[in-house]
Amino acid sequence: MYVGGAWIGAANDKTMRVTNPATGEPLADLPDAGRDDVWKACDEAAKAFPKWAATPGLERGKILRRVYELLTERRDELARLVTEENGKPFEEAKREVAFATGYFSWFAEEARRVYGEIVPPPVPGKRLWVMRQPIGVVAAITPWNFPATMVTRKIAPALAAGCAVVLKPASATPLTALALARICAEAGLPAGVFNVVTGKSSSVIGQVFLDHPAVRKIAFTGSTEVGKRLMAGASAQLKRVSFELGGNAPFIVFDDAELAPAADGGVAIKFLRVAGQSCICANRVYVQESIAEKFIPMFVERVTKLKVAPGFEPGAQIGPLINSEILEKVDALVQGAIKDGARVAAGGRRLGNGAFSTGLYYAPTVLTQVREEMAVAKEEIFGPVAPLMTFKDEAEVIQRSNNTTFGLAAYFYTRDLRRTIRVAEALEYGMVGVNDSTGYTHEIPFGGFKESGLGREGGKQGIEEYMEVKSISIGI
Repeated sequence: MYVGGAWIGAANDKTMRVTNPATGEPLADLPDAGRDDVWKACDEAAKAFPKWAATPGLERGKILRRVYELLTERRDELARLVTEENGKPFEEAKREVAFATGYFSWFAEEARRVYGEIVPPPVPGKRLWVMRQPIGVVAAITPWNFPATMVTRKIAPALAAGCAVVLKPASATPLTALALARICAEAGLPAGVFNVVTGKSSSVIGQVFLDHPAVRKIAFTGSTEVGKRLMAGASAQLKRVSFELGGNAPFIVFDDAELAPAADGGVAIKFLRVAGQSCICANRVYVQESIAEKFIPMFVERVTKLKVAPGFEPGAQIGPLINSEILEKVDALVQGAIKDGARVAAGGRRLGNGAFSTGLYYAPTVLTQVREEMAVAKEEIFGPVAPLMTFKDEAEVIQRSNNTTFGLAAYFYTRDLRRTIRVAEALEYGMVGVNDSTGYTHEIPFGGFKESGLGREGGKQGIEEYMEVKSISIGI
């Protein structure tokens, strides 16, 4: 663990093992933090916060810019760590690290743009100011599917705002976060400003974040179920929260779409992000009835050509799933759909022979004749499975797309400008891609509606999530 500028073990000497999901081989034994360890990390962050908060934004930005430069220099080294602990293909890991690195570049600039306001007073003899100040110590909890991006998207804006951070990365993928802590220290980030605690017990660590009086905000990416529990706990002390939670993203192909780009985009957003283990992956594919006979074979053909392989194998596009629980869930959803009448157009099975015998692999799967009431169409799949359904018209597909408690991301393909505006506005999702399945950038906010989360990450809004607004009235 990295706490207060020092590398320490757990007070109880307990450890946890990190393994490679592609091979099952151990990668490292790390401290398994207990309550006292996490409390200490929060104490160290509280000590470091006042000086860091008082550091001019320009100076904070210079340090973040240096972090960006070091991350860029070591992209391949970090990507190797991502592939080893997460399993995703090496080329995909390199793209992730490059994208994750960009958050430090973006927020290095935003650090100097935290503007206040001068407000015209309603009466003579008064001056009114509005200023923004860092909220305090931030506790961040990140998942395993994007070990680099999920971390930088939280800590870069928090540090830019002047907050101190205690990070709890996923126990399956903590190595990338620890490497980032080392780079931050090398870049000149003061001791205690960024701390990383590792541990298997998310409930114990999360409870410390809720209990410690110095922690003023919790930033979490993970399941909706856990997010609700954290929100309930945070409400007892009115701690600020920002959550990026589950999704059930629709991917809609209208009859006026360009079919080849739509098929390419659908495959990319469904299968080529951590083997479908992403909250923004397409979870339901809707194809207009009049083009189904043309589009579905195009889509299936592309899926059958995807290369499933260990992450370091040249040309690998889909790696292993992260653990056996995810594998079992994915297979149960597929087998349940088949039992209920869905047809397998591609895949539909585990891969366990030969090169796949030591990993947790699932064949890229396309299911047709899927119905809305099937679990595979209602639950977040988190695996390489695309359920295909058809629809008659625009009104129907909008209603079906919105008929979910989730509201993170949605995608649709069309060449009709009027339809673009109508559908983009009607979809109840925080992010909508139109003829674009890779539209998320540092410059725009990331977040969802309904039970998919609260708050935004990225864009100019990202730094505001870590600020308090103070009003000052001066009599003269």
